[in-house]
Amino acid sequence: MAGTENAYCTPTYSPDGQWLAYFDPTSFEMKKISTRGGPPVTLAKIPGGVLGATWGTDGTIIYARNTGGYLEKVSSSGGTPARLTQVNSAAGETSHRWPTLLPDGKALLFVIHKGPRPEDAQIVAQQLSSGQRRLVLQGGTFPQYVPTGHLVYVHGKTLMAVPFDVQALQVKGQPAVVAEDVQESGTGAGELGVSPQGSLVYIPAAQTARLNLVWVSRDGREQPIAAPARPYYAPRLSPDGKKLAVNIDEEGGQIWLYDFDRETLSRFTFQGDSNEDAVWTPDGKRIAFHSGEPVANIFWQPADGSGGPERLTTSEHEQAPESWSPDGQLLAFDELDPTTGRDVGVLRLSGRKQQSFLRTQADECAARFSSDGRWLAYGSNESGRSEVYVQPYPGPGRKWQVSTEGGAEPIWNPNGRELFYRNGSKMMAVEITRQPDFSIGRARVLFDGGYVVPTGGYPRPNYDVSPDGQRFLMIKESPPQLNVVLNWFEELKRRVPTGK
Repeated sequence: MAGTENAYCTPTYSPDGQWLAYFDPTSFEMKKISTRGGPPVTLAKIPGGVLGATWGTDGTIIYARNTGGYLEKVSSSGGTPARLTQVNSAAGETSHRWPTLLPDGKALLFVIHKGPRPEDAQIVAQQLSSGQRRLVLQGGTFPQYVPTGHLVYVHGKTLMAVPFDVQALQVKGQPAVVAEDVQESGTGAGELGVSPQGSLVYIPAAQTARLNLVWVSRDGREQPIAAPARPYYAPRLSPDGKKLAVNIDEEGGQIWLYDFDRETLSRFTFQGDSNEDAVWTPDGKRIAFHSGEPVANIFWQPADGSGGPERLTTSEHEQAPESWSPDGQLLAFDELDPTTGRDVGVLRLSGRKQQSFLRTQADECAARFSSDGRWLAYGSNESGRSEVYVQPYPGPGRKWQVSTEGGAEPIWNPNGRELFYRNGSKMMAVEITRQPDFSIGRARVLFDGGYVVPTGGYPRPNYDVSPDGQRFLMIKESPPQLNVVLNWFEELKRRVPTGK
């Protein structure tokens, strides 16, 4: 469907099947598009992204905010979102996720997330009129009510089912296994769908490790890397190019190191969950990253494993490191503010002082220092779509737009004379002249390949550039297998009788 190339996170149909709502991470907006064709329609701006959505018969779309972790609703015609739930951190809640409306549209099922283990999640039901809530099930996620009178949900890599009374909002028996080896994402989403006519489709759990690291030359020639297939994202090469720090979406989200000479992959972070977005210091001795739930701040630790994490920032807002200045004294980071969206700040290492660099009503992220530390490249959606810009640091000075037809994920060539970014699947390059005056050349396509683009609410680079600027470390996805079970409702009723 044209216009949905970056669609993210459980698209949801309107009750009449004429529209599809989805989240666009390039503009941080909830949109809808007609199934009969036509351009997307923006419904609401949602900084940070969503974790599930459901479309009611009254024309309301309910979704879970990734940032803040609560549920909101917005009219399917667009408008100002209204909050539905409040996360109770005192009770150990970190977020509310994966909402789904029950058939009468008067009650809602969703997941209260309390930790990385399947046992930590709770499926609850809430009356929309009164806000009254009750626990439905402990130890499950991604609930779906099906017309057979069952509640199906995911527990680890298993699809479970239990008879469910939609009037009393309670289960009526013991859960039973109805499918095994079902893929579950690190956010608790089940990679599955159930049709009203009774078919089940899912991705087998064995497909979770189908992302591979590859080298790609400037002319698009591909060379495999010996690292095993894992759910990789946000790869970051060490300054000497001998090692790689990369997120692996397993065990709550951790950073791993790959040694190119030894061809070994080893875990780097161990304490806590959501340890992500590694950034090497210029001397290669330390790695900064963000960590923590429900609000992630910035930490660092020795790259050789000789010490544990040390906190660098303390904020009530989510923060993630982006790049170091060449002298290692400044760290550019992005911060998610509920009122202004993603902003760019700079941390001065001495004294741990934070300063705002870009703070607007648009979303700015992926800030990258140039090799001389005098310029910052970043992505912003201020024009209505994601584009790449450059500004002098610390300023003031003119702002330069680098991309012209959409762009994100900027990374400087280490020689400082070129800036790379991606426009969809295209790897773009722009020549940069800094002396005697700053100027930008014409953007050109280096290669166009189906390498994995960022997901979530912010397009942080999902690739990296070799120290000589001649190769790109990319993430490649093998097409997943889909298992389809026809007439699944008959099997469901046989394996889990409802007593009707």
